[in-house]
Amino acid sequence: MAESSNGSKKLIWIMVFLVLLSSAGAAAALYMVMGRDADTDTSEAQQVTERQAPIFLRIEPFTVNLADDTHGSRLLYVGVTLRVGEEQSKELLDEHMPQVRSRLLTLFSGKQATELTSPEGKQQLANEVIDRLSVPMTENQPPLDLREVLFTEFIVQ
Repeated sequence: MAESSNGSKKLIWIMVFLVLLSSAGAAAALYMVMGRDADTDTSEAQQVTERQAPIFLRIEPFTVNLADDTHGSRLLYVGVTLRVGEEQSKELLDEHMPQVRSRLLTLFSGKQATELTSPEGKQQLANEVIDRLSVPMTENQPPLDLREVLFTEFIVQ
């Protein structure tokens, strides 16, 4: 009988040791998981605070004859700057600047002065500029990331 109580004591000690070992393993795993979540939150906060500089492409100002309206011939003097989302779009537009200017000239010259004098008319024109420039200029051209059309000069006479 003495041997059985000695054997059960060893079994109890082994069980206690295994419980302590598994508790230590669970605590280590919990620490690692909590530590990674904190690191992820910190890196996401850093990414949010990083500010990306906007990418602008300035297009030389235009002077175009507008379509005739009730007041006869009128002129539009307009300066345009495009805000793009990536450097590749800026480079592509810059490489094809003669095509860009031609598309804009034909768009502007088809407008009447009364269409362009209201804020809504200018916004509509900006949307039409984006639509016109979004048409590919070459085969296999990646889509352009045009974000905004900014009118830096705008005079209707």
